[in-house]
Amino acid sequence: MSVSTRDALLKSAEIHLRSKGYAAFSYADLSEEIGIRKASIHHHFPTKENLGVALITQYIDVFTEKLQAIDAAHADPVERLREFGGLFLASANDHLLPLCGALAAEMAALPESLQALGRQLMAQQLDWMESNLVQAAQLHGWTLRKPPRDYAFMLLSALEGASFIGWALGPSTDPLAAFHYMLDNLA
Repeated sequence: MSVSTRDALLKSAEIHLRSKGYAAFSYADLSEEIGIRKASIHHHFPTKENLGVALITQYIDVFTEKLQAIDAAHADPVERLREFGGLFLASANDHLLPLCGALAAEMAALPESLQALGRQLMAQQLDWMESNLVQAAQLHGWTLRKPPRDYAFMLLSALEGASFIGWALGPSTDPLAAFHYMLDNLA
């Protein structure tokens, strides 16, 4: 099955965004990589912002499906959270930053539409984690000393932060170590 030009552009743009940032790639980079003229890219995405919106919207859709698959595969919310952490490990293994982190790093310089989508994706992750933490506390009899949202923020910060530190230093440590430690010590 051949990949459409549009899909190839979205994939290439995602890799560029997650490896060097939104501001650091251009249609010339995509043109060279995909092997098409810049005018052809403008046919699919008249502006770089249009490309960014399509990329992040598609990413949110795929990410939502991944969260639903995790929910369906694991009855225990703690196992769901561990599987969620595995998504970050997969990104690290692919030498890519998490999309949320890559967007957050450039938030002030992004077009407003991309800022809004970046916030939406971050909120989606926090909401999902918070829901699973509430369920885990009920299932396992945990007494949470802080609001569940605070724990979700802390766990997501561990995942995002480890991704950036690993990006800078290389894969010398377990990127999930802090996340697993925090998760194991919530009760």
